[in-house]
Amino acid sequence: MAFVRRVRTASGATAVQIAEYVAGRQRIVAHVGSAHTEVELGVLLERARELLADPAQGVLFAVEAAPRVTPLAKPAEATPGLFDEPRPRVGVRDGAGRVVSTDSRVLYDALAGVYADLGFGVLGDAVFADLVIARVVEPTSLLDAGRVLTDLGRRPASYATMKRTLTRAGPDGGYRDRVAEACFAHVVAGGDITLCLYDVTTLYFEAEKEDELRKVGYSKERRVDPQIVVGLLVDRGGFPMEIGCFAGNQAETTTIIPIITAFQARHGVADMVVVADAGMLSASNLRKLDEAGLRFIVGSRVTKAPIDLASHFHWHGDAFTDGQVIDTITPKTGQHNENNQAVRAEPLWNPHTHPGSWRAVWAYSHKRAVRDRRTLAAQEERARAVVDGQKAARTPRFVKTSNGSQTLDQVSLERARRLVGLKGYVTNIAGNVMPADEVISSYHDLWQVEASFRMSKTDLAARPMFHRTHDAIEAHLTIVFAALAVSREVQNRTGLSIRSVVRQLRPLRSATIAINGTSHTLPPAIPTDQQAILDALNRSDVTH
Repeated sequence: MAFVRRVRTASGATAVQIAEYVAGRQRIVAHVGSAHTEVELGVLLERARELLADPAQGVLFAVEAAPRVTPLAKPAEATPGLFDEPRPRVGVRDGAGRVVSTDSRVLYDALAGVYADLGFGVLGDAVFADLVIARVVEPTSLLDAGRVLTDLGRRPASYATMKRTLTRAGPDGGYRDRVAEACFAHVVAGGDITLCLYDVTTLYFEAEKEDELRKVGYSKERRVDPQIVVGLLVDRGGFPMEIGCFAGNQAETTTIIPIITAFQARHGVADMVVVADAGMLSASNLRKLDEAGLRFIVGSRVTKAPIDLASHFHWHGDAFTDGQVIDTITPKTGQHNENNQAVRAEPLWNPHTHPGSWRAVWAYSHKRAVRDRRTLAAQEERARAVVDGQKAARTPRFVKTSNGSQTLDQVSLERARRLVGLKGYVTNIAGNVMPADEVISSYHDLWQVEASFRMSKTDLAARPMFHRTHDAIEAHLTIVFAALAVSREVQNRTGLSIRSVVRQLRPLRSATIAINGTSHTLPPAIPTDQQAILDALNRSDVTH
């Protein structure tokens, strides 16, 4: 049986060897090296133990140190020629082992494993993978990405190579198509694509002039800078499946059809439910989704409640109970109402008997009513202050201007008070296919796409502040798309936010030590909590 042997040499060094007993005598199997300091001895002993644990590795190095030599006289220094090779030092020993560098390769390897598990390795582009992982760890400019990758234990590509990678990741490189296909395959393998969530956001630029893509338009952040509109389609768990970029002045309602159409064409999906908020609610959008054979659930505007709930208000007045759900119909257009309020029972939507209507589900919540009343009270107070001349501001809600004078719009205020606590949903799914409660719960999954947008804007710094051209912006969004998929998968596997995972794993530093002319990289000691995170990340069987 082999064992580790330490022997004092004539030069005063300690030799570390692997030996075994043969016929009662020790036989040297391998000489690992000689150490002159405790640090060197520790490194060699650890290496010897590794060789014992895995003999297949073989002895990869031998670091026999030369004995100290004290010359009797200082040798004459010859002047080197122009093409002379540098002479090796003979009889001169290096000093004690020293740390050359440290890095967070443990974090990089963990994220690279997730990247590979998602199928992104099909791109065959190591530089693209580095840029995606660098964005997950520390979003920064392309010029600064090399610093992040060096800290992660990688040898970064040159800046010119990174720029060429951006070109491949642009609209003509096909990278986004293959990333989207890998994301779709991942969702199909471990999730459910029967329900997809869609939403849009805006990313602004600090630019003075507009171009064909960066336009001034409606901003949810109330900015007047040029911007782009980004549409994102995710599964019900928030995992990204499709991303699209539109001109900054394009209306939100016109973005959903191109994204859904591209998704269907790419993956051949014929039957799925698309969930979107009230911003997507337009007669044209709903008609096109229905004509495409897709089912939808979109939020309704509370201003539609008086029409949709006319029968309820006629027979029951303003009375609602907490948790009450009313399943009725809503006109496809404002000119045609098929709900007869003279009939006490609400109509059950059927596409054949109600060709001019969609199904509408309205729910009342006491908690929402309390919040709505508080909001209305603040709006009423602000309106009264404007009417009384106490505040000069743009005309707020519930202020009516007539002949140059401003008055409080009591009719609108009372109508709003009648509708507090109500939330509506419009769908083309029949009640016998999806009950009203499931329609409501499916819509509430929209927080997942909102969470993905928050992750992309904050953790991944999706705003392309360092890019100006259309192709560069599209390439940047492709990297963000892939980084969002990796971040979401990390979150699904660990149950922790991507920021928490990075904060806990990045301090685990591997050290590269130089000893006797050779270098060795030592892994860090990993605490129990961080090891649990690494174990979770190494699992590829986690479904989301």
